[in-house]
Amino acid sequence: MLTRAVAAALRRLELEGRAILVAVSGGIDSVALAHSLHAISERAQLKLSIGHVNHGLRGAESDADQAAVEALAAQLAVPVRSARVDPKAARRGGPSRDRPTLQEAARELRYAALGRMADETGASIIATAHTADDQAETVLLRLLRGSGPDGLAGIPERSRDGRIARPLLGVTRAEIERFATARGLAWREDASNASGAYARNRLRNDWLPGLARAFNPGLLRALASLAEAQRKDSEWIGSQVEREALRRFAIEQGWLRIETAGWAELPDALSRRLAREALAGCGSGRLASRRHLERMDAFLRRGAAHRTLELPGGLSLVRDRSGVRLGPIRDGSPAASRARMLNCRATVGFPPRGVH
Repeated sequence: MLTRAVAAALRRLELEGRAILVAVSGGIDSVALAHSLHAISERAQLKLSIGHVNHGLRGAESDADQAAVEALAAQLAVPVRSARVDPKAARRGGPSRDRPTLQEAARELRYAALGRMADETGASIIATAHTADDQAETVLLRLLRGSGPDGLAGIPERSRDGRIARPLLGVTRAEIERFATARGLAWREDASNASGAYARNRLRNDWLPGLARAFNPGLLRALASLAEAQRKDSEWIGSQVEREALRRFAIEQGWLRIETAGWAELPDALSRRLAREALAGCGSGRLASRRHLERMDAFLRRGAAHRTLELPGGLSLVRDRSGVRLGPIRDGSPAASRARMLNCRATVGFPPRGVH
C-alpha cells in the first residue's frame, strides 16, 4: 500500500517529526503524495504545507491547476502557498548556447520558488513526487544521450543539501494509480504529457512499455537498482573529488588557481571530474562536453608554459610562469570578463588565496 511505502521512506530518510512542504503540481503523482503524507501525518508527527508553482506555460489550464491545488489544500486543511514564475523570460537575452532550455529554466525557477515557500512556512524539507518511473526514464534518457557513469545514478532520494526529499522514488506509477483510484482522488491531466514532441514522453508512452514486454517485465526495478548502485559509487568518488579540489583549487583575484603538481599521476576518473568541477564552479558546467574535459585534462597533465586553452562560456585555461588559472578569455569585453570573474568568485566553494 502506498501509505506504508511512504511511511517507510520517511523513516529511512529520518523525516519523521519534520515540517514538510509538499510540492504539488495537481497531477496524479503529487496529489497522491499529498494524500499519503496527510494520512500518516499524525502518526509520523509531520507538520505539512503545500506549495504550487504556476509556470504559466499552458494559459488557463495552468491557472486551473493552481485552483485545483489550492482546493486540495483546503480539503486537507493544510496551509498552501502558490507562486507564478516565467520560464520564457529566463531564456531571453545572451547567446543561445548560454541560455537554459525551457525545461531547465522552469526547473530552476520552480525549485527557487519552492525554497522561498518552505522558508515562509518554516518547512525544513521539500517533498517532491518523483517516482520509480521517473527514475527509469531519467536513467534511460541519459544513457541514450551518451551520459557518463555519474549520470546513470539518476535521481537521488535526497538532495545533496538534504532539503529535497523524494518519498515516492521507490513507488511505480501503476501503484500510484491504484491508490488514487481506490481513494477516489481527483487530479489534473497535463495534455502535453501525451505529446510525442518530447523525448521523455516517447520513452514513457512507447519505448519503456515495449522494452518491458519484450525483454524484462521488471525493467523499472532493474533500472532503479542500477541507479542506486551507481549512486553509491558516485558518492564515494565525489568525496575524493571534493578532497582533491579543496587541495588544488583556490580563488585568486577573480580567477580559479589550479595546483597541477602530480596531476599526471591522477586516475583519469578523478582528473576529469576535477576538470568538470572547475568548469561548473565558474558557471560553465552545463556547456562542457566530454571532449572539452578531455582537452582540459590533457592540458593540465602537460608541463609546457605559456599556453592558453579556450573553453565554453567565455573561459580560458592559462598556463604561465605563475602556474595555471581558469577565468575569463582575455580578449572578451570588459563587462563580460568582470561578470565571469564575479561568477567564479561567488560560485566556487574553494578558499580564497592572496588578494580577492
